[in-house]
Amino acid sequence: MRFRPAGGSVVVMSRTYAELAGLMTAMTGDEKHGPSATSTLDVLWVLYDRVLRVSPSTADDPGRDRFLLSKGHGPAAYYAVLAAKGFFPEDWLAGFGSAASPLGYHPDRNLVPGVEISSGSLGHGLPLGVGLAHGLLARGLAEPRVFVLVGDAELDEGSNGEAIVYAGAARLPNLTVIAVDNQSSTWGWGSGGIEAHFGVAGWTVTRVDGRDHGALAVALSAASGGGPSLVVASVERKG
Repeated sequence: MRFRPAGGSVVVMSRTYAELAGLMTAMTGDEKHGPSATSTLDVLWVLYDRVLRVSPSTADDPGRDRFLLSKGHGPAAYYAVLAAKGFFPEDWLAGFGSAASPLGYHPDRNLVPGVEISSGSLGHGLPLGVGLAHGLLARGLAEPRVFVLVGDAELDEGSNGEAIVYAGAARLPNLTVIAVDNQSSTWGWGSGGIEAHFGVAGWTVTRVDGRDHGALAVALSAASGGGPSLVVASVERKG
């Protein structure tokens, strides 16, 4: 299925996972942050293909699910998935990072359709997600879920610690954090792993293979149990 937006660009709908590699290679340059991007590719695909209740036609619907990419310094996989799902034309990908392109090295919510927050400076996405989840409930919107993707190293930022404790105390059932764990945290997590860091604050926690689409779909679709949820997605070690 195709449609032509203004300017004649062609948007291709309903690409498959197998076609993402071709979309990723359309983006080039040192600022692509390849390892950071590819570590998130499977999580992003499962979210947009099986879990999130959002599409190009509902991107402004108040009842939509929200996805926040806190790990914004590696957006190539995010852009590939958004293009694959029809949020913007695939031919935008070739201009990645150029002055005239809306697809910057960090995603900009004012330029890229489907992007909820401008990100890149680490440690901002989770606090924003906590506020967004709280705000939706305050407006009486209990059905939309908020998903925040962070990296394991990003959790070294102190702002995340405050957000984790607050979300646990506030018992936000509409908030799910996905921590992509490629073992790049500066100090490591000790015997309890990332899960212990969240669990002690009252979060429901689980760990799955970050390349297993079935396991990811089950974990990300699961009910929260009355509070915020953490899904740790284990992937290969960075480097």
